[in-house]
Amino acid sequence: MKFFFVKSVFAHCDLPCGVYDPNQARIEALSIKAIMEKYDTLDDYNKQRAVIIKEQRAEMVKNHLMILWADYFKPPHLEKYPDLHDLFWRSIKQASLCKSQNDVSQADKLIELIDEITKIFQATKQA
Repeated sequence: MKFFFVKSVFAHCDLPCGVYDPNQARIEALSIKAIMEKYDTLDDYNKQRAVIIKEQRAEMVKNHLMILWADYFKPPHLEKYPDLHDLFWRSIKQASLCKSQNDVSQADKLIELIDEITKIFQATKQA
């Protein structure tokens, strides 16, 4: 018979820091932008595939951001960055907008919003 002992670990988020990173959302947003840029050069079959992939990537952006928002950021972060909820809300809405459009400027805006989150995230990691 084997016994396992669990050692208590304390962290401000679900797991000790290092598992969350907004760059995951950024990579997916860059994929969305690349698809939008190439869309007009594709044949009809690949245009259909591109739309499906773009929508999947937008959902991944939303998922990465929602996990970061819900699991990493805590009340002390919101005290220091009172617009954080709004920034995440706008970013998630922007990812949804990228699903329904093929406008590269909308992908650029999504990347900019993710970059704003990244700056705050990096500042909180250093604190």
